[in-house]
Amino acid sequence: MAQQRPDPRIEARLAVQRAPEDAMAWILLSDVELGAGDARNGAGAAQRALQLAPGHPEALARLGRGLWMLGRHREAAQALRAAAQNAPGHAGIAVWLGHALEDAGEAEAANEAYARAHALAPEHPQIAAYLLAWRRRLCDWRGIDALSRQVRTAVAAGDAAIEPFAFLSEDADAAEQLACARLRAEAVAAHMPRLPPAPVRSDVRLRVGFMSNGFGAHPTGLLTAAFFEALRAHDRVDIHLFALNADDGSIIRRRLQASAHALHDVADRPHAEIAGRIRDADLDVLFDLRGWGGGGRPEVLAMRPAPLQVNWLAYPGTSGAPWIDYVLADRVVLPAELAIHHSEQPAWLPRCFQPSDTRREVPPAPSRAGCGLPETGIVFCCFNNSYKLNPASFARLMAVLRQVPGSVLWLLSGPGEADRRLREAAEADGIDPDRLVFMPKQPQATYLARLQLADLFLDCNPYNAHTTASDALWAGCPVLTRPGATFAARVAASLNHHLGMDELNVDDDAAFVALATALGNDPPRLAALRHRVATLRERSGLFDMGGFATDFAGIVTAMVERQRRGDPPAPLSLAAG
Repeated sequence: MAQQRPDPRIEARLAVQRAPEDAMAWILLSDVELGAGDARNGAGAAQRALQLAPGHPEALARLGRGLWMLGRHREAAQALRAAAQNAPGHAGIAVWLGHALEDAGEAEAANEAYARAHALAPEHPQIAAYLLAWRRRLCDWRGIDALSRQVRTAVAAGDAAIEPFAFLSEDADAAEQLACARLRAEAVAAHMPRLPPAPVRSDVRLRVGFMSNGFGAHPTGLLTAAFFEALRAHDRVDIHLFALNADDGSIIRRRLQASAHALHDVADRPHAEIAGRIRDADLDVLFDLRGWGGGGRPEVLAMRPAPLQVNWLAYPGTSGAPWIDYVLADRVVLPAELAIHHSEQPAWLPRCFQPSDTRREVPPAPSRAGCGLPETGIVFCCFNNSYKLNPASFARLMAVLRQVPGSVLWLLSGPGEADRRLREAAEADGIDPDRLVFMPKQPQATYLARLQLADLFLDCNPYNAHTTASDALWAGCPVLTRPGATFAARVAASLNHHLGMDELNVDDDAAFVALATALGNDPPRLAALRHRVATLRERSGLFDMGGFATDFAGIVTAMVERQRRGDPPAPLSLAAG
């Protein structure tokens, strides 16, 4: 039987019918509509409240939140700025203003908004977590140790306010990550109704769904396009994509559309409507390709629209959710001793769990001068997102530069003043700040062309390179990594292992610095290593999407066969073919 919970929207809608001139009734309606994932109706109710009570900060805040959910970030920031001005002591409004300013491209203003919220409510762990995550992104490392302790203490105390995705960047172990995710899952489950049990199908053809907000020119779309094209060739699998993001007009979106048997555009739709669309598709398995990451819809999964639901690819950790049955992995990224700290049952592929777009072209490399690089000297690179560059990882990179004369470190340019802060950190560590070269974000082809100029990719911990590691290897650049004790800290190691480059998976920081230094001071050895990467790229199974699709179909078949026999989810392992 479905869990019957009263729909708060019904009562809220009745309330505005009874008192249509009551601004607070409209504010409450806006709140419940937004909570149900209905941004349009939520924003509309807030606008009606503002007609009745111009300048009301709670109405402005909900209007801003609705506009933010609709992707209208500048308008959202404008509404939330007005709300903050009218309620300067309201920490929650300052937080939502920070969210809107992030996405509106006002990075430093977002930092100020989160700091103001934290000053208003310094004991609130969720606000501390927002400030911590954004300071990491801006490489603003003031006070992050104290903030991190506050956040980890909150998880240990059972506080459900910490976002699991941001928690992956903390130096926490897998058990702590599981606790964080479980707390959030329990909070979501507490207010989401369950659909009646999904029927278990008996057809030979499998109907497999994938839900993501990255079906376009996004890392998820870039990783999966060639895989979906290969999977389409399997005569036993029908592919249903549920796109939480609007069509961006990209080539990747068109490829995804062509590879799927159906692409369902569910962008900006309420949770229940998306769940209904998934249920109507009559799936065997639904893969969640976002999880706790921003823009995901765990509320939809909590309604159990599919008989089997799987965590895969975009969220590199456990969901902690009772509505997720399996996690798709491999035995390097998720060894058995780590799997015990996952709420899901492991489904192990014989190859790296991360697919790749083998149709992406690598254009000829530009000149070094055109990229701001010196004409001579070793080019180390680290194109991870800025929030992965914590003080410990950065100190490790500086140690390498110090021991390899004439070398430079090529980094992805960060938001706001992140680049300036990193140059200042380098100078404080005795490194000429001019040895840091920053690359603005580029179209994928341009980025891959530039990657050919890098001699060695130096990874970060505890959240290491994922898509960026795959890109580097595809462009022929070796990746040096130190595998950690969490899923997020082992993805680059899995890529190296399945490529055949295990010697670049080192045990500790000292070994990392020693090997990077040895390679940087021995250009012929480094050139030979690059040649090996290029050779193995063609020979190994890492970039074999036909083989990946065959393995994927095999593991899904194993999941579904257990389900159809009435057996509960259990660890699954597919033998290497």
